[in-house]
Amino acid sequence: MADHKENTPTTGSAPVAAADAADNSGALVTANEEHKHTVIQDPPESDVSEPESDDDNYNIDQDENLLNDFPRDIEDIELLHLKIQSISALGFSNFPNVKTVCLRQNLITSLEGLEDLPETLEELDLYDNRFSHIGSHLKHFKHLKSLDLSFNKVRHLKNFEHLKELEKLYLCQNKISKIENLDTFTNLTYLELGANRIRKIEGLEKLVNLEQLWLGKNKITKLEGLDTLTKLRVLSIQSNRIVKLEGLEKLTKLEEFYISHNGIQKIEGLANNLELNILDISANRIEHLENLSHLVNLQELWASSNRFESFDEIQKELGEIKTLETVYFEFNPLQRKNLVTYPNKIKLSLGPSLRKIDANYIK
Repeated sequence: MADHKENTPTTGSAPVAAADAADNSGALVTANEEHKHTVIQDPPESDVSEPESDDDNYNIDQDENLLNDFPRDIEDIELLHLKIQSISALGFSNFPNVKTVCLRQNLITSLEGLEDLPETLEELDLYDNRFSHIGSHLKHFKHLKSLDLSFNKVRHLKNFEHLKELEKLYLCQNKISKIENLDTFTNLTYLELGANRIRKIEGLEKLVNLEQLWLGKNKITKLEGLDTLTKLRVLSIQSNRIVKLEGLEKLTKLEEFYISHNGIQKIEGLANNLELNILDISANRIEHLENLSHLVNLQELWASSNRFESFDEIQKELGEIKTLETVYFEFNPLQRKNLVTYPNKIKLSLGPSLRKIDANYIK
């Protein structure tokens, strides 16, 4: 991913046998044998009149009627892009068996009404709405596994502490400035905090089972606070303000490391990261290719838009890595000064495993 999102939690498996019908609002309702219903608003018909705003002609009765035709034993509910404003009006208390709820791309400003959902809920997706406060509305979801609050206006990581079984937490594109109050998330394997206002990596010490950490597009200046994350496989910290590769010594299981668009000047600090198979150092200020020859499992190196000039360094550092299949060195001096011979020189510098140079497959 670049950042976000493997990134969205799935909300039930694919339909087995779908029967489509239109409800009274004109939205499409789909049902299947796996107790899953989805309502998706059809695009409006073309009209010469001026477009209405999202809030025009809103009537709370529209929300109240959305679930009228849903069976009471339903397990998965998806209400996508329907201009829903009130969760309370949906009447979730009528669905005691529901395990997955997706209310993506609506106009929800308050989480009031989530209390109507059963405490056995496992997945909740509120991606792209308008709320800023969590309050106590998630308090009783003690069995929640996946929570997506991305693209909202959340400012603080609080009122999550009771979600002790949570495995995946998505908070991309909010207004969070500090990582805090996550100590009870010992089961968390996936944490997405990209595109926020975070300046420091902290508060992660207890996340001992974390496997993926996404922190791209923040204001972080230093790699730190990662020592206890010994199970981490994916670390993304693209588009921050990092100037030095450090603090990675304990991440011996790291497989993918994305640190493009920072201010790195030297490749270092990767001595213990022997499991790396993808390394993205694009768009930094690195002049020399070095300290990579020990990465014997490396499959992809993305190193575009740096200051590399030497083909000899490429051969020395990467020539003996038998797993290497893809390299990106475009927009470096060694490419700009050798536009015609560049691809062939890269190919000659590297081993027979190479399959792709700068998105071009080798013939």
